[in-house]
Amino acid sequence: MARMADLVVPQLGESISEAVVARWLKQVGDAVAVDEPIAELETDKITVQLPSPVAGALAEQRAKIGATVKVGEVIGAVTAGAAGKAAPAATPAAVPTKPVETPSASTGRQPVAGGQLAAAPAPVKAPPQIVVAQANGGALDKDALLKLTPSQRASARESGALPARGRAAPAAPSGPSEEARLAAIDPRDEVVPMSPLRKRVAERLVQAQHESASLTTFNEVDMTAVMDLRAKYKDSFEKSHGVKLGFMSFFVKACVAAAKLYPGLNAEVVGGNIVYKKHYDFGIAVSTPKGLVVPVLREVDTLSFAGIEKGILELADKAKTGKLALADLSGGTFSITNGGIYGSMMSTPLLNYPQTGILGMHNIVKRALVINDEVKVRPVMYLALSYDHRVVDGKEAVSFLVAVKDRLEAPERMLVEV
Repeated sequence: MARMADLVVPQLGESISEAVVARWLKQVGDAVAVDEPIAELETDKITVQLPSPVAGALAEQRAKIGATVKVGEVIGAVTAGAAGKAAPAATPAAVPTKPVETPSASTGRQPVAGGQLAAAPAPVKAPPQIVVAQANGGALDKDALLKLTPSQRASARESGALPARGRAAPAAPSGPSEEARLAAIDPRDEVVPMSPLRKRVAERLVQAQHESASLTTFNEVDMTAVMDLRAKYKDSFEKSHGVKLGFMSFFVKACVAAAKLYPGLNAEVVGGNIVYKKHYDFGIAVSTPKGLVVPVLREVDTLSFAGIEKGILELADKAKTGKLALADLSGGTFSITNGGIYGSMMSTPLLNYPQTGILGMHNIVKRALVINDEVKVRPVMYLALSYDHRVVDGKEAVSFLVAVKDRLEAPERMLVEV
């Protein structure tokens, strides 16, 4: 009898217990080699591939596309040593690539693009609000707050009580239910469930708003010197290092120098403590088809311009091909995002929690500047620095951004480290 090998959802990283089956790369009956990817699992952070444990043929798909699966769950099986054959025209597990949820009784099916019917997402019921009085009538315990979800923390602060096992408190009415809102959707509209990655991004953005005191300061930088330097050396730089000389390496270098002068921008808050980071691991925001991710480039203070450009290119390629590992997304100390590549003139970047600083780059536009009492037309970029006011005061934030501006307008300063 042929031996069957189970396809088991592997450990997906710290604090991640489930994933969604994004797609099956092989169908029942297809031949597979050992370690060949069979399915893609999408977590709330990245997409991971599930390899075959043996060589043979895919015998079973137990989870449909769009299904939520747990770590350790068996989602399929491979017949070891079996010869592969053509995949059948249809299998029970072959479903549309766009995940759908089971429709509720009140919503039924919703029309989607192309005239097809898709099930409206089933409402997610929030857990009952369980409360307990504060000890000794004092402030909410910080350690207990850190163990809660962002929504629980917000609720705890509003009610003055922490979630705990005990009696349930009646939930306050909060407007129409999800079922009612879905039922009222215009039939011409399309209903698409949020992906785990999109949900995670939303959660982190809300968390940043709840957990930090975020402010933003702005400045402008004359990009003439950087653009002249790039134009002068771009060909020889690419020939020598095999990578193009972009703008990001200049900004990374400038931010490292500024962070060494103003360490509050390279820090985080842990309870009642401020942790000033003595390493410089910068998150570089990258847009992918599945949403925004912020992979981390490690020890940027030790890298050359070429090393920074190569590192960013490698992370961007991994992000766009879905090959980022969990380690690539964790441990950042400061972030840089560039809305300018999409034409943004000005924006207010949101902190990448728990970091205390993020720099927003924007497009470069020729503007009139007064230089030595003369009006000059120069290429100008607006910069935005969002910072956590719990750690960084206004003077430090403005000084950080001025330090970045000074080094970009005189890039030779970064070469001699002054």
